[in-house]
Amino acid sequence: MRLSTKGRYAVMAMADLARNGRALDGSDRSVSLSEIAQRQEISLSYLEQLFARLRRCGLVKSVRGPGGGYRLAKPADETVVADIVLAVDEPIRATRCFAHASPRGCMASGERCITHNLWEDLGAEIHAYLAGVSLEDVVLNRTGSRRRVACSPSVSAPGVGAAA
Repeated sequence: MRLSTKGRYAVMAMADLARNGRALDGSDRSVSLSEIAQRQEISLSYLEQLFARLRRCGLVKSVRGPGGGYRLAKPADETVVADIVLAVDEPIRATRCFAHASPRGCMASGERCITHNLWEDLGAEIHAYLAGVSLEDVVLNRTGSRRRVACSPSVSAPGVGAAA
């Protein structure tokens, strides 16, 4: 399964907003899309499209006028990655079936393939993981520790649990 550019860029931009949306005195400050575009190397027009969707879903607030831009609608520790991905119309699933939750499957005969439930379960696990990761986790680089805790000792991933 691969997350599209829309989902990845929306999360990158929101993490940038979470990181740079605080003034030195700790108060909230607005961040312009042009600042985010420059730091994250994302097209400004693409960000405008993404932020229109994020605003409609209540994840960001726009501020007009001098010093305007965007702010997070709620604190970074309460904003989860899954909500961001879903806000930009990216379903989190790994099946090849077009109709999610439909009894109709991906085979030419209309049946589900033999591995459908495997991929559907994987999509649910991905969604659950992203729903458990906040923007604050991303900004503070706390996602790796979540991944290591989730691995069981009997299944070793490269570099996880290995002695140095």
